[in-house]
Amino acid sequence: MININEEFFYEGGPAKSDLIINLFAGLTILGLPFTFAAVVRSLWLRYKISNKRITIEGGWFGKNKTQVSLSNIEEIRSIPRGFGSYGDMVLVLNDGSKVEMKSLPLFREKQNFINENIIKRSQTLNLNEVEGFATKS
Repeated sequence: MININEEFFYEGGPAKSDLIINLFAGLTILGLPFTFAAVVRSLWLRYKISNKRITIEGGWFGKNKTQVSLSNIEEIRSIPRGFGSYGDMVLVLNDGSKVEMKSLPLFREKQNFINENIIKRSQTLNLNEVEGFATKS
């Protein structure tokens, strides 16, 4: 169910330059596994990043779906790839589990957007602080 107030920042697949670079790497025998992985990512991996959650659809034929609420994210780690044109991001959740997002185009903008919305959501009223009709001060 999609919330009316949910604003999507990014909907799409991995970076096209990831596929191009790995297709050139596939010209060598050693680059074939990377090429195969890039082709699978470009065919079936899709990201949706909103102000409330992150949805990752992937896996073989796109059958796996993962949703992460921004309130469950404790830390974001990222690293540039492809000469900085795209990057990988790891979301560390409150329970210690990790969610990987590979080959995100313009990953720094997406990381800033996610961080800003995490801060906004943490500034709003936390339901754990509510006792009856009054809130803790």
